[in-house]
Amino acid sequence: MSLEIHFTRAGIHLPQLGLWLDARKRQRGSERVFVSHAHADHIAAHDEVMLTGATSLFMRTRLPGKRREHILNFGERMEFQFEHESFHLTALPAGHILGSAMAFIEWRGETLLYTGDFKLRPSLAAEPPETRRADTLIMETTFGLPRYQFPPGQTVRGDIAKFCRDALADGETPVLYAYSLGKSQEILRGLAEDGLPIQLHRHVRKMTKLYEKLGMNFPAHDAFDAETARGKIIIAPPNSLKTMQKVSLGKIRTAAITGWAMDSSCRYRSGTMEAFPLSDHADYDGLQELVKQVQPKKVFTVHGFTREFAQTLRAQGVDAVAPGWHEQMALL
Repeated sequence: MSLEIHFTRAGIHLPQLGLWLDARKRQRGSERVFVSHAHADHIAAHDEVMLTGATSLFMRTRLPGKRREHILNFGERMEFQFEHESFHLTALPAGHILGSAMAFIEWRGETLLYTGDFKLRPSLAAEPPETRRADTLIMETTFGLPRYQFPPGQTVRGDIAKFCRDALADGETPVLYAYSLGKSQEILRGLAEDGLPIQLHRHVRKMTKLYEKLGMNFPAHDAFDAETARGKIIIAPPNSLKTMQKVSLGKIRTAAITGWAMDSSCRYRSGTMEAFPLSDHADYDGLQELVKQVQPKKVFTVHGFTREFAQTLRAQGVDAVAPGWHEQMALL
């Protein structure tokens, strides 16, 4: 018997194991959901979840409610039962945000690695990633085109710091727009050596407090206060852009912090003056490197440029498929 994999709009389903991978629609009953990390597009109010301790903390904060949790420790091989089947699952650090995990699944001698969102490049605000060889690889391909090859993180962080110093020197208030969970903490730690005054939007500060609770240290910073914000660096989520523009901060200089900054149109789409390509996802080279490390017999590409990257892999002799929704596959 081979392991069935169903790709649906609700998420990826392994029916023989009663297991969902990052289901986007609420799952009830006896089936479990592996939650790779706590970004909004990967969580829902499921009855029973499998996740790391950090992801549990973020998820409880972002999505309150009762649920049964199986806490996964990185590298710990855990056995689970579903009806008459048993399988093992090991959480591996994904390098995306703090607590983000890949799922390494073993069943009847077959192995599968599900990446969730991942990054192989070093991060200042996530655990170092770890991969394993597997028969089948289900991988995200957000930046699955050759043009998405990011500069070194240290270089980009240096550019961001210079942007902030230049703005402050010109009497302007630099406002950096980045996701409140993960990216903002990466930026904050990246500014540690500059000793610059920093204020955090309330959503960013809330997530940063959780990072501190989990043992991560940050440079000195304060909560955003419109009365005292002038002459300080402001880190805020992208969805606060219009709100921040209405706050009396004097002259501001804005920047979007995103992997999409590799596109020349990014700053126009984001409504900012500048854009810096700092991402918590793997770039094109990182996607290629993952396949080399895992050495799978079969690859399924999900999210992003799925068809393009699958085609690239096939040209390299890798059996790769970009499954459409409502498709049923099987490990061979």
